[in-house]
Amino acid sequence: MKNCEYQQIDPQALPTPTPTPPPHHGNDTEKKKEPRRPRRKWEVFPGKNRFYCNGRIIVARQSGVLPLTLGLILVTSGLFFIFDCPFLVKHLTSCIPVIGGVLFVFVLITLLQTSFTDPGILPRATPDEAADIEKQIDNTGNTSYRPPPRTKEVLINQQVVKLKYCFTCKMFRPPRTSHCSLCDNCVERFDHHCPWVGNCVGKRNYRFFYTFIVSLSFLTAFIFGCVTTHLALSMWFCSDLQSFTAVELVICFFSVWSILGLSGFHTYLVASNLTTNEDIKGSWSGKSGEDVTNPYSHKNIFINCCSVLCAPMPPSLIDRRGFLPADESAQTGSADIELPTLAAKSEINVVGAAFALQKSPSPVPAPCDCHQNSFCA
Repeated sequence: MKNCEYQQIDPQALPTPTPTPPPHHGNDTEKKKEPRRPRRKWEVFPGKNRFYCNGRIIVARQSGVLPLTLGLILVTSGLFFIFDCPFLVKHLTSCIPVIGGVLFVFVLITLLQTSFTDPGILPRATPDEAADIEKQIDNTGNTSYRPPPRTKEVLINQQVVKLKYCFTCKMFRPPRTSHCSLCDNCVERFDHHCPWVGNCVGKRNYRFFYTFIVSLSFLTAFIFGCVTTHLALSMWFCSDLQSFTAVELVICFFSVWSILGLSGFHTYLVASNLTTNEDIKGSWSGKSGEDVTNPYSHKNIFINCCSVLCAPMPPSLIDRRGFLPADESAQTGSADIELPTLAAKSEINVVGAAFALQKSPSPVPAPCDCHQNSFCA
């Protein structure tokens, strides 16, 4: 048998790959000296809202019906201006497109104001404020105890009004305030959550909502009347009628009654200084058998309308474009750098372990016993 020849491989003679160092951006001292970008309060807002234009625009997170509202208004008005206005200007008067244009612009402006305005959201209580309220509620000092009724009674115009405690916002709600389950916010003078405008309707945007539905009622009734006139004149002059005119007629016919009814209902609420929430619950109607009256009514329709629609606009309380304090901004920003730092450390450890394995000498194989192995020939 032939002698077995072995060639021992020196592990140090193998080409050792150079570990790739982690990317280095600038000097560490310069990076530490770089001030962290201040964060605004809308970036950490706890409610279920969406912000655009750096916090200037606020809408509800569930605002999918708002594009449908805009689409119906734009399509119906567009068909009216394209197909009906030229015929009516030719046979009636040139004032028709002017009146329709003014109403159309007013409807769009009030709709966007209703949708993009803070409805009157109240900021949630800070931990210190929540702890102070808990101490006031539970004088025994047992913070884990949660009494079933958490209410306060205040006197408004000789009428007792109960203030309920909000377990989400950790505060007693002011009068006429309610917590919206869709937006997860306490809204001052809460009226209702309107999916058609994609926002809550409250103290700060109710006037825009009311003017929107009233102007939309006028616009819908105006288009409906013009389309009906176009249909009648077309039959009189025996002219061809566009199929789009029939589409406008159907849309306006089924929408004008609901919009007019909604406008009439809110006109009653404004004249009575009530909200939709109070009217549905019957808070001041005496349905519960108690002798109660509306403490917010001025007993005068004109004064009620002026107080609801013409009162000064209250400022927004959430200060969504304000900057967070330095300590809170650092706490919120630490979560952003924690994962990249851990990933970089784990990558360095893996590269170091691979480099150590490559540098360690490989064990020398034992010589084969050629007398017992018949394959070594």
